[in-house]
Amino acid sequence: MLLIQDEDAVRKLFPPGALEAVNSVGATRPHRVRLVEENDSLPLTVGGKIAPVDVEYEMYGTLNADKSNVVVIFHALSGDAHVAGWDMSAVETGRRWRLRKPGWWDEIVGPNKAIDTERWCVICVNALGSCYGTTGPSSINPATGKPYALSFPIVTVEDWVRLQVMLLDHLGIERVHAVIGGSLGGQQVIEFMMAFPDRTEKAIVLAASSKLSAQGLAFNAVGRHTIMNDPNFSDGDYYDRDVPGQGLAAARMLAHITYLSEIGMETKFGRRLQNKTEPDFDFGIEFEVESYLAYQGRSFVERFDANSYLYITRAMDYYDAAATHGGGNLTEACSRVTAESMVVSFSSDWLYPPNQCRELAIALSQFHRPVTYIDVPSSYGHDAFLVETEIVGRLVSDFLGREVADG
Repeated sequence: MLLIQDEDAVRKLFPPGALEAVNSVGATRPHRVRLVEENDSLPLTVGGKIAPVDVEYEMYGTLNADKSNVVVIFHALSGDAHVAGWDMSAVETGRRWRLRKPGWWDEIVGPNKAIDTERWCVICVNALGSCYGTTGPSSINPATGKPYALSFPIVTVEDWVRLQVMLLDHLGIERVHAVIGGSLGGQQVIEFMMAFPDRTEKAIVLAASSKLSAQGLAFNAVGRHTIMNDPNFSDGDYYDRDVPGQGLAAARMLAHITYLSEIGMETKFGRRLQNKTEPDFDFGIEFEVESYLAYQGRSFVERFDANSYLYITRAMDYYDAAATHGGGNLTEACSRVTAESMVVSFSSDWLYPPNQCRELAIALSQFHRPVTYIDVPSSYGHDAFLVETEIVGRLVSDFLGREVADG
């Protein structure tokens, strides 16, 4: 394994010129801080507690004198804190797949991009329960000296946001300019502006609503079922043996279908066969769409932990902003919000469809606070918030740059 100190050797592993691109944040390294010590504990929303708690985050740009130029980005289900640039710790941490491409929103975040790191100081925090540096099921439980596995407590979106606010406190940041997120990241934005209304001026919710639909719950349930019934799952205690790769791959394949749209899949794949002109009439991979999903499953197993998938999808299931903040009434929950907000839906998204996003925007608008709602025509389905970078970039850049309107 290469040591990170051997930076010249590490640089050679990235695409030529990637680290020197003028519009990129360039070489990045995650920061890690222990926010909860072992002799303390973090109480959790649905009961239980955990200690210690380490948090991994990345930061790009420079804090101004009064720390008022902060933009916090929340990642989605399988994302992480590595939003932009090229991760120089990829070899040392074993995340070699990061050598292949930059951060997950690199087209949006960077010098002179939509979220301009010449102007804004960008922070992204890895969620509690994940497998990318913040404490999660694969972390060592100090009581046993072994990974937590399924002894890790149930965590929620509310817990994630509270921990992220703890990080802001640690960094001495009292109020941020904006919070931004798509999908499950968008639900963290909703929670942030409701639970901590005085901590942000603006909020951008992309492809997300106040709760997951019954259909979304069903897809998550099937995904967890495939993982937990993999022969290698071993009640979650698989860290020193073969991982439940078949179950995790199947869960990812199923979930990925929900990220696309029917029209998008028809355009991209249709019924075209994979590298052949006639079918073989067997149970192997015959169609291009099968090959694509199989690749998505395989690559996901390389980079994600099955237990983390269980915990994060469960947090996604449980989140209901109306229940948490409004006694079941979304409009009442939105009465807590003081930030100027923008809600963006995508026409072909059926995981968080436009009608649910519009419902959130309408509820936010009931209290004479500035709200922008936009439904973007797109054939890319739920993934449009990641793929439609040109229009999303314009919307985000314009919204961030505007002065807060009078409420």
